[in-house]
Amino acid sequence: MTNRMRLIPYLVMNGNGREAIRFYESALGGQVLNQLSFGEMPENPEFPLPPDAKDLVSHAVIQIGESELMLSDTFPGQPHQTGNQVTICLSLNDPEKARQYYEALREGGRVNMELQETFFSPAYGSVMDKFGVTFQIYAEGSH
Repeated sequence: MTNRMRLIPYLVMNGNGREAIRFYESALGGQVLNQLSFGEMPENPEFPLPPDAKDLVSHAVIQIGESELMLSDTFPGQPHQTGNQVTICLSLNDPEKARQYYEALREGGRVNMELQETFFSPAYGSVMDKFGVTFQIYAEGSH
């Protein structure tokens, strides 16, 4: 048996985890493999859960192409930092697909670098989506 290691990005959201799941399903053609709310977890008397936090996402796995994306909401009472703490590179072999994902992710977000031909890619760009997550869109191949 061969050992296998995969790098799976994990996003921590600020109470909008369910919205993020729907967005990534739509923008990237993802499929939810697993989703659990804080209310579905076993109760811990040392960390009582506020009633309004029961529907927050405690863990989710989304299949996107051959990769997985994991996310959760911040545990109630814990601080959350929005920004570029996680950067995800979408590496594709089709520049047209790269453009499609780039356009979907930039909706409601901010463009860091327009999708363009570079010396290392026929289509490369960077966007921060509407949740503050930075994506690098990278098309493999010669240009």
